[in-house]
Amino acid sequence: MKILMVLTSHDQLGNTGRKTGFWLEELAAPYFVFRGAGVDITLASPKGGQPPLDPKSNEPAFQTEDTRRFERDQAATAALANTLRLSDIKQADYDSVFFPGGHGPLWDLTNDRNALSLIEDMLAAGKPVALVCHAPGILTNVKAPDGKPIAKGRAVTGFTDSEEEAMHLVEVVPYLLEDVLKEQGAKFSKTADWGVHVVQDGLLITGQNPASSKQGARTLLDALRKQAAA
Repeated sequence: MKILMVLTSHDQLGNTGRKTGFWLEELAAPYFVFRGAGVDITLASPKGGQPPLDPKSNEPAFQTEDTRRFERDQAATAALANTLRLSDIKQADYDSVFFPGGHGPLWDLTNDRNALSLIEDMLAAGKPVALVCHAPGILTNVKAPDGKPIAKGRAVTGFTDSEEEAMHLVEVVPYLLEDVLKEQGAKFSKTADWGVHVVQDGLLITGQNPASSKQGARTLLDALRKQAAA
């Protein structure tokens, strides 16, 4: 079983002068869920190489057993330092794709044609796609075969407006993904801020926030196993 994990290459938090990138827990927790299941994991990003880590995600308050384990794991850190360039990725080589969040994807992956085409092609090929936290924002530019927004009429979740307010970034981010997905006709659901909430609608799996990343990975694995058993 081969799973592709796609990370952001964007490191600027709007015009604040602060850094952003991917959120460490959202990479680390799924990474070890997949590796523990014997999955062949490939990491990719738009620019390739070492993706930018959101420094806030590595502050003591946000560290977890998985993030500390990841930083101690030489194979994991080596894979992260050498992500493949997204433009070189072929969806046919993978069984699924998982997008960790962090604020970075709101700027680059949301508008990255390779990322959008990858999701469209994976779904068309009957392969499950999972996105967590801010990564579901990428769906705002993904199209269904009929040209309509992929999220229209589908059950999804993602980082909520109230969680963005708690981060004091409502005026910084380029868009609020909850609002845009709702405007596009998605059936957006959520739980309390920072609670675990994962939604599966057919091949599409979305998680609300960092705490939902591990369950999102488990849900993706379950989907793949059911496909293999069918």
